Amino acid sequence: MPELSSASPPARPEFRNLSLFSDIPGYRMPVAGYVSILHRISGVLLFLALPFLVWLFSLSVSSEISYARFTALFSAGWWILPGWLLKLVALVLLWCYLHHICAGLRYLYMDATHVTTKEFGKASALAVLAVSLLLTVVCGAKLFGAW
Repeated sequence: MPELSSASPPARPEFRNLSLFSDIPGYRMPVAGYVSILHRISGVLLFLALPFLVWLFSLSVSSEISYARFTALFSAGWWILPGWLLKLVALVLLWCYLHHICAGLRYLYMDATHVTTKEFGKASALAVLAVSLLLTVVCGAKLFGAW
């Protein structure tokens, strides 16, 4: 009968939870991770702003008088909010929409073609950021009256 040794088994690695204050700030996330988080944030903001967007759309298409009220919101403001602040809110919602569409098309393409390399992930994430920010700048220039 074999004799049992009294030696202890090798030490197993100790796993612990990440500390929010010491571990997370030093973690370097890839660009694709930032695009994924921004895609979720933009989706949540669009969902929460949906009643406001439906109201704005209804205000803009109901009649000529309601369209005049709609345009006055962005020039004269509403209640205590100045017009430039409402334009800024509209610009954030425009960015949310544009980023969500661009990132969604990226995810649809990746799902359809099964392209999952690191290089493609980084390149497509940078493209999503560049295209969505460029379109936001163009829409913002139009919104704030550059032409």
